[in-house]
Amino acid sequence: MSIQVLLVEDESLIRWSLRETFEGRSYQVTEAEDGAAAYAALESSHFDLVILDYKLPDTTGLEILRKLHADGFDGVAIMMTAFGTIENAVEAIKLGAYDYLPKPFEVEELLHIVDKALERTRLRREVHALQRQIKDELGTFDVIGAHPSMRRVLEMVQRIGISGASTVFLRGETGTGKDLIARAVHQASPRAEHPFVNITCTALSETLLESELFGHERGAFTDAKARKDGLFSLADGGTVFLDEIGDMPASLQAKILRFLEDRRFRRVGGTHEINVDVRVVAATNRDIEKAIEEGRFREDLYYRLNVVTIDLPALRDRGGDIELLAQHFIERYAREFKKEVTGISEQAVARLHTYRWPGNVRELRNVIERAVLLTDHAIVEAEDLSFGAKQAEARSPFEQFALPPSGFDLQRLHDLEANLLRQALELTGHNQVRAAKLLNVSRDLFRYRAQKYGLL
Repeated sequence: MSIQVLLVEDESLIRWSLRETFEGRSYQVTEAEDGAAAYAALESSHFDLVILDYKLPDTTGLEILRKLHADGFDGVAIMMTAFGTIENAVEAIKLGAYDYLPKPFEVEELLHIVDKALERTRLRREVHALQRQIKDELGTFDVIGAHPSMRRVLEMVQRIGISGASTVFLRGETGTGKDLIARAVHQASPRAEHPFVNITCTALSETLLESELFGHERGAFTDAKARKDGLFSLADGGTVFLDEIGDMPASLQAKILRFLEDRRFRRVGGTHEINVDVRVVAATNRDIEKAIEEGRFREDLYYRLNVVTIDLPALRDRGGDIELLAQHFIERYAREFKKEVTGISEQAVARLHTYRWPGNVRELRNVIERAVLLTDHAIVEAEDLSFGAKQAEARSPFEQFALPPSGFDLQRLHDLEANLLRQALELTGHNQVRAAKLLNVSRDLFRYRAQKYGLL
C-alpha cells in the first residue's frame, strides 16, 4: 500500500517540485494551496505524511497542526517555513510535528527526515495493531510480541485458556513476563469472569503462606482471632497464580501436591475437607531439575506441574520485539508523565540491541521509564538510556569477537559474516531494508551477501 501524502503549500512551484519528488517514490500525493483545502482533504482522506507550510493565505500551519493533534492524527507532520523562529519550532513540536524545516532546504534533507519519521510511524502502528490483535484474542493490552517464539507462546495461551487444563507451568528467566502470561491464560479462559489471585511464594513465611493459600480456623495460631478463607477459596471458579513456586518450602510443596491431586484441602487448624474449582498457574525462574537433584524440590510435584508447560523466551532472543516493546513503554510513560515523547531514535534502538538484558522485559521497562522521565527530546536518544551503575553498559557487538593468536582462516571469516547477516534478519523480522541499515550497507549488497549464504 503506497504512502499517502498531503502537501499544504501556497506556492505552486514548491508543490510541483515536491509532488514530482514524492511521486518518484510511488507515493500518492494530494495538494492543498490553503487551509480550507487542507481541512477538506483531511476530512475525506487518511494521510501517512502531511507537509505543512507555516504561512498560508487563510491560516497557519500551526492551526492545522492543532487540528491534527486534536483529531488523534497517527501519521507524520513536518512543518516548513521561511519565517522560522525558535518559539514556532517549539510550538510545532509540542503539537506533534516530527520536525521543523526552514526554507530554503535541500530535498535530500527532507527525504532523510521523511524516511526516519515514516519508520517511526510504522513501528508505532505495528505496536497498536499488535495491541488490538492481542486484546481481541486475550482481552489484554499488556503482552507485546511479534517474534515467532513469542507468537508461539500466545498461541499456546489461547489453546490452554479454552482447554480444561487445571494446571499450567510457566518457566523463564526473571522479568520475562510470567505474571502477564498467567493473567492472559486466565483472561483467555471461561474463568475470566471469576477471580484471578496472585501470590508470590517467597513473600511470606512458611506458616503465613499456608494460611494465605488455604485459610485458617479461629485459634489455629496466636494471631488467628477469627476464621479466614484462603486464596484457593476466594478464587473458586477462577485462577490462582503461584509465582516463584521453585522457592516454596518443602513441607508446603507436599500440601500443594495433595491439593493438585484431588482439589481438596483443609484450613490451617481445620478438620473438614473443602472442595474448590480453580486453575493453578505456577511459575519459576529456577532450574527445577537441579533443585530436584539437590533435594530442594519434590520430583512428584514437578511431574504434576509439568503436564502443560510454557517456556518464555528471554528478551535478548526476541529480535525486533525489543524495539516494539520500547515504543510501547514510551507511549505508556509519555501519557503517565504528560510528556511529548513519541518515539525512539535509530541510534538508541541500536544501543538497546547490543545490551544483554539480564532483567529482560522488566528491565527494559525500567530503562525506558527513566529515559522518558528525564529526556528533553521529542524522541528518546541513545544518551537518554542508562542501564544502571551495577550493570554492564551496552557494548558494540564487535567487542565480543576476539582475534585468536593463530588468526582467522577464510571459512571462519565467512561464518562470522553469515552470522551477522542472520542476526540482522532476526532482529528486524526478516525486513531486508532495515537489516541492511543495521549493517550500514545498501539493500542490494545485503541481499547479494545473504543469498550467497543461503539466508534468503
